[in-house]
Amino acid sequence: MSAFEDSAWLEFKDLSSINITGAGTGMLDGQGEASYGRSGCHNAGGKCENYPITLKIVKVSGGTINNIALVNSKGFHMNLLMSNDILVQDLNITAPSKSPNTDGIHISQSTKINKTSSTIGVGDDCISIGPGSNNIFISKIICGPGHGISVGSLGKYPNEQDVSGVHVQNCTLIGTDNGVRVKSWPGSPPSKANNLTFEDIIMTNVKNPIIIDQEYCPGRGCETNKPSQVKISDVLFKNIRGTATTKSEVTLVCSSSMACENVVLANIDLKYILPDGPATSTCTNVKGISITGMENPQPCS
Repeated sequence: MSAFEDSAWLEFKDLSSINITGAGTGMLDGQGEASYGRSGCHNAGGKCENYPITLKIVKVSGGTINNIALVNSKGFHMNLLMSNDILVQDLNITAPSKSPNTDGIHISQSTKINKTSSTIGVGDDCISIGPGSNNIFISKIICGPGHGISVGSLGKYPNEQDVSGVHVQNCTLIGTDNGVRVKSWPGSPPSKANNLTFEDIIMTNVKNPIIIDQEYCPGRGCETNKPSQVKISDVLFKNIRGTATTKSEVTLVCSSSMACENVVLANIDLKYILPDGPATSTCTNVKGISITGMENPQPCS
């Protein structure tokens, strides 16, 4: 892979009002199978190489991407970067559950992105929303396998832009390692993530259905002795129901120096399917948590 100098197989850059469509039959096959065991991403603390993205959208203003299948990417299947006013719909994205770093769609430094009506099953986040993302609407996504739908990871690099106005609604997660998640690195530089909404979500046999993790460290080399400086606030988890395969169904682990503020849990109904219950909730460094409606598991305060 070192001989391939570009970051993507197919890139659209510095364009406006584009229309990328597969007309229901188009497929982009990244042929990543041979590379999955060679990236280093499976080795804790190992160097994880960034393999090529299948479809990259950079500095595009206005457009539609629809009716395309993205299969077995070596890296991310799709990346939306420094773009705005993009509708992404009717995609089918698939890769093996053990394929590392194969996010379905990664969004960063972009605004007014609408991602809807798609099926995503990969080896990493189905959708990840990175730094500098604002006014992002995610709906009608079927996710699984994968690591769920995530805001983050945040705080890995200096001078990251804030995240605001993320709305995830009417999504179904099946057999994923996480459900809906906000994650930031320990020892991070200062930034903010606020006005985050996750509502009308169905979970089927999901690990960690609701999670804020400000100690996110998938390998070694993290500054675990230094708290995250990402300020998370105004987060709503509403109408989330289904089944979980981990006892800790609600896990809110916020920064010891930058507590999460104004977190609302409303009408949560998650059932733990294994016999060693009951399920639990964990809240650390959360200031101003509100509980309304049904709460299963029992809420922390």
